[in-house]
Amino acid sequence: MPEADSPEALLETHALTKSFGGLVATGGVSLLVMPREIHAVIGPNGAGKTTLVAELAGELRPDSGSIRFAGRDISRLRAAQRAALGIARSFQITSVFGEFSALDNVALAVQAHAGHSFRFWRAARADPRLREPARAALAEVGLADRADIAASVLSHGEKRALEIAMVLATAPRLVLLDEPMAGMGPEDAAAMVELLASLKGRLAIVLIEHDMDAVFALADRITVLVYGRVIATGTPAAIRQDPEVRRAYLGESAA
Repeated sequence: MPEADSPEALLETHALTKSFGGLVATGGVSLLVMPREIHAVIGPNGAGKTTLVAELAGELRPDSGSIRFAGRDISRLRAAQRAALGIARSFQITSVFGEFSALDNVALAVQAHAGHSFRFWRAARADPRLREPARAALAEVGLADRADIAASVLSHGEKRALEIAMVLATAPRLVLLDEPMAGMGPEDAAAMVELLASLKGRLAIVLIEHDMDAVFALADRITVLVYGRVIATGTPAAIRQDPEVRRAYLGESAA
């Protein structure tokens, strides 16, 4: 949970609205993410979760509403500008360079964050200022012994962990994770939960995830979206017991 000496939200959205034709993807979403908390956003398919993440990352401009990060209005900043401020994201589908090694992938992430073009990727294979933080990030996610393996031959779970390493290597203040456990089996999912749990209290995470066991194990707070609108925000215990959430998403039989 946020510390007593950190009363200000790190991320705050006010009435974010985005429509695609007649479909309301986000309908007036207001959200507070405190420093160093894991804030899960859950909801059924089509609830607007991925649209919300794209709006936060700067990849999609809302029709109306505002976004503040670390006290600054970032509503009109591009994705690259938000990344430079410390907002990083991962995607539902793995987005690594399969022909490069795991270490190369992370070094490239460090290089890109520093403002260099990917056409200079060869420097990422030699410059210790890129390689050393990359190796440290790989060690942090349990991939130290896979550093020189081509990303294409990593398992699905390892590729997801590699993406987390690529995010961590840029030293973000806020990480947007869009279904990091998508497509994982029980063993890989358990490893990802353990990895994300190790990050608790170090940086803020907005977690989009369908695995409710993972959500309730990890989240400090949970926001529930249904048809693009927030129906509840609260602690995991409060969300479990919320009658509207149980009817709309968790099901009447939810424990």
